[in-house]
Amino acid sequence: MANNLIIYYSRRGENYFGGAIRSINKGNTEYCVEYIQNAVGADTFQVETVKEYSKDYMECTREAQAESRSGERPELKEYLDNIADYDNIFVCGPCWWGTFPCALLGQLEQLDWTGKKVFALMTHEGSGLGHCESDLRKICKGASVGKGLAVSGSSAQGSESTVAAWAKKCVG
Repeated sequence: MANNLIIYYSRRGENYFGGAIRSINKGNTEYCVEYIQNAVGADTFQVETVKEYSKDYMECTREAQAESRSGERPELKEYLDNIADYDNIFVCGPCWWGTFPCALLGQLEQLDWTGKKVFALMTHEGSGLGHCESDLRKICKGASVGKGLAVSGSSAQGSESTVAAWAKKCVG
């Protein structure tokens, strides 16, 4: 049986939902991570930054844009240092300026991807997968990057059947 891992970043608090900002207790990506875990079984690793992003949604987007433009990699509370025991790795996060949050990308850059299968899941409000798959191909050298899944953040909570079917297909 293949061993599965989910590496993810998820934002709680203020989020954008189809034209409005509202506060949520559980991040959109976190819902999808649970759906993958329930569908195929997987260990999880949540990327968390030492310096938290602003609780204000608009300020957070400005911080994320500045990181993206400068190529900054925020310091993490904890780093995953080895993925040798895993065959399939799901990389999940919100679409921030066309790709994953810089904190998540920084974690990915630390790992040996040789022989792994990688699958992107991105929550968004109109950006789809952005360029996250091409970014994964650059970062995850030696891995095979499979077809990703874009999930509208505002419908993430109701996306279990879609996410589960995709995850099963990825590892099947």
